[in-house]
Amino acid sequence: MKFAYKFSNLLGAVYRQGNLNFSKDGNAVISPVGNRISVFDLKNNSSETLPISTSKNISCVGVSPDGNLAVVVDEDGAALLISLITRAVLHHFHFHKPVSSIRFSPDGRRFVVTKENVALMYHAPGKHREFNAFVLDKSYYGPYDETTCIDWTDDSKCFVVGSKDMSTWVFGAERWANLIYYSLGGHKDVIVGCFFEKDSLDLYTVSQDGTLCVWESDTELDGLVLRKTRDRPEDEEEEEEETRTEGEEGEVIRGKVETPKEREKTKNVRYKQISKHFFNKEGDFNNLTAAAFHKPTHILVTGFSSGIFHLHELPEFNLIHSLSISDQRIASVAINCSGDWIGFGCSRMGQLLVWEWQSESYVFKQQGHFNNMASLAYSPDGQYIVTGGDDGKVKVWNTNSGLCFVTFTEHTSSVTNVSFTSSGFVIVSASLDGTVRAFDLHRYRNFRTFTSPRPAQFSSLAVDVSGELVSAGAQDSFEIFLWSMQTGRLLEVLGGHEGPVSSLCFSPVQSVLASASWDRTVRLWDMLDSWQVKETLPLTSDGLSVSYRPDGQELAVATLNGEISFWNPQTATQTGSVSGRHDLETGRKETDKVTAKQTAKGKSFTSLCYSADGESILAGGQSKFVCIYNVKEQMLMKKFEISCNLSFDAMEEFLDRRKMTEFGSLALVDDGAGDGDGVNISLPGVRRGDMSSRHFKPEIRVSSLRFSPTGRSWAATTTEGLLVYSLDSSLVFDPYDLDLDVTPASIRKQLRLQDWVSAIVLAFRLNENALKQEVLETVPHEQIPVVCSSIPDVYVEKVLGFVASCLEKSGHLEFYVTWAQNLLMLHGQKLKNRLDVLVLPTLQALQKSIQRHFDNLSKLCDFNMYNIRYATALFKQRGLKRPAEEDEEDEEEDDQSEETSEASLEDAEIML
Repeated sequence: MKFAYKFSNLLGAVYRQGNLNFSKDGNAVISPVGNRISVFDLKNNSSETLPISTSKNISCVGVSPDGNLAVVVDEDGAALLISLITRAVLHHFHFHKPVSSIRFSPDGRRFVVTKENVALMYHAPGKHREFNAFVLDKSYYGPYDETTCIDWTDDSKCFVVGSKDMSTWVFGAERWANLIYYSLGGHKDVIVGCFFEKDSLDLYTVSQDGTLCVWESDTELDGLVLRKTRDRPEDEEEEEEETRTEGEEGEVIRGKVETPKEREKTKNVRYKQISKHFFNKEGDFNNLTAAAFHKPTHILVTGFSSGIFHLHELPEFNLIHSLSISDQRIASVAINCSGDWIGFGCSRMGQLLVWEWQSESYVFKQQGHFNNMASLAYSPDGQYIVTGGDDGKVKVWNTNSGLCFVTFTEHTSSVTNVSFTSSGFVIVSASLDGTVRAFDLHRYRNFRTFTSPRPAQFSSLAVDVSGELVSAGAQDSFEIFLWSMQTGRLLEVLGGHEGPVSSLCFSPVQSVLASASWDRTVRLWDMLDSWQVKETLPLTSDGLSVSYRPDGQELAVATLNGEISFWNPQTATQTGSVSGRHDLETGRKETDKVTAKQTAKGKSFTSLCYSADGESILAGGQSKFVCIYNVKEQMLMKKFEISCNLSFDAMEEFLDRRKMTEFGSLALVDDGAGDGDGVNISLPGVRRGDMSSRHFKPEIRVSSLRFSPTGRSWAATTTEGLLVYSLDSSLVFDPYDLDLDVTPASIRKQLRLQDWVSAIVLAFRLNENALKQEVLETVPHEQIPVVCSSIPDVYVEKVLGFVASCLEKSGHLEFYVTWAQNLLMLHGQKLKNRLDVLVLPTLQALQKSIQRHFDNLSKLCDFNMYNIRYATALFKQRGLKRPAEEDEEDEEEDDQSEETSEASLEDAEIML
């Protein structure tokens, strides 16, 4: 139970590739992030990553119309059927080829999958348990090149498929008499989107070169006639010849012999191009890359490779908006059910944006680190995580919502280390640009910049317990620099190391700084005695990471040979060591000439972190595994596999022999030249895009690890993102001052006796949320001030914390606000005197809940006020009628009421 950590959330990445989807109610975005699925709740401003993963990066996602099921397909065509309610995998399936798009029919009975040049229609899984959830209904052939997009008619009778061969194909979902399939041309580039008009067969097709074609059908959906097949012997059906009937409209009918009389009964569907429009282009490389259409409002959204998006009203092609969200290619566009919010995904930047086009404002705007994350740190209360990346950005994430709320961009090079001060309101970061910067979380600004006399690249960072001393180690000058946080002055330059300083750590109980270096030593510097070297600990290999135990009585050092050594800093003696090279189990890269076993000999742990109790240590490095070791027993307790994504390099132990040829590995062949905008060769004078970019597989690794101050979770910065593992909160039994008399029966007995204070104390001693809520909501509203004044001081903080959590979710707004007001009024002075790390998060959560309710109620009041003004203005306008007309209307209404009353009396007499 102590090490039963499970995957909790994925931070630091919001979108990688694939298509975006909105939930049924339109309040959440379903986004593929690598080989996982994240759900971003826009209403409550929170995120959740589902505890499921595919074997490779996800390429497309299809969500059922009721929002209960999702089909997730990865790059190889492996599919998972997922329940979005239980967050569980229901079925596994493999399409054996890469899938370009997937779409459920509006009635939810079928879904279409396009792979290569084929469209496959499957029966959608039902509500009952099925042996095979994916049953192939029909296969549709027509396009000569890969298919790109799908759309259904509103009644699920037909669907349309776009292709890379510049053609669009309309298929009948069943065997219709006047529509088997129909081919449309008119474009000169790849079809990006094809959309049916609402309750019609009329079509809109959009191609990559920025062309929109509007197609009108001469047949309504009601005109489709279901074909009645004649009964024939089996032998006759087998010998039935294929008949092709091609008209001017390009119709092709296969596998059915029709008589002339049958053809006359039904009129074949015909399409006519009624208009053609062109989008404004700003350059030769401004390709149209994504499109979405909202049928009820006739809004077409198109995204371009330059980061610009357009909103047009169809079929008139009226431009509503033309805005730019970034300078990178828009990979995916989605519109929610109401048509108010538009979601954009930029795969290059890792951006996910939700735009409300009517108010022209962002509903949601998140972006992960452009490159790998290098380090992380928890705030003292565990509510925030700060990360630094190779893109030079420092981001702060909320652990409850999983979202980034501030980004600092002052650094001009890679951020190598970040740290919180003990107050929790100052972030310090070190960078290769030669600066150490301090950021204020109150005003969100860079208020201190520490530099060295000579330019140096800082690779390590540490802040002492008081928050006054800031130290950074250089990797080129081998020196350690000390600054004062208050004045920003350089206090001392510590020299003595003969190699780059890889890690720094202050003792939590003494003014001692430990520094690990590549010169195979760990030096302990006394901050009180003229910054002299107190001890020098010899290592067997290059030092990579150093960490103090929370009580300051032990030191752990990770070295290049894969070992973790433990030292007593007082006596400078080694107390033990762990050999972790065999626990790393690194994989083999596709370009490696040696086996994975030989490669593992050069791997090591690069990050260490003690648990809160100091009994175990967390270690990670150049591997997909994170290990937890027991320090006393010096043995491996548990190993976590942080990723199973085969899209990363060094994941498998053995190479795939199918990729090996007589000339070497196929992985060495670079088939992904260019920047994805259709240009593969760099020409002289080209200013846009990096024409030398190539596709590559990043290697899986763990760059930094940290335990939460509460010990309930730990986080790791990896190639995949910021992974958070936590203990299952539903299994936690955390009573307070429990004895045999504290039972649910005794608590309810106190409620019946109306001894409210005793019932509250007993409920909080048992610490069950449902019981605590029952007790608080049973207390009469007028008794709340008396009860609050009688609650013991020990329980005030617990009651206040529970009230803050209930205020955020419950609908009893005034009731819980009364509780919070009385608790703060009666016990505010005592809470202020001990305003420590434990009380502060409770007050912040309370303030956040009250502010959110205040904003919602103020909007509601404003809306009601405007409605009342409108009603009064309307009443005054109607009051200007002539009195004679009003008298005539009143007489007519009186006559009608008398007639209806007499008729009702006659009906009653007949009934009697």
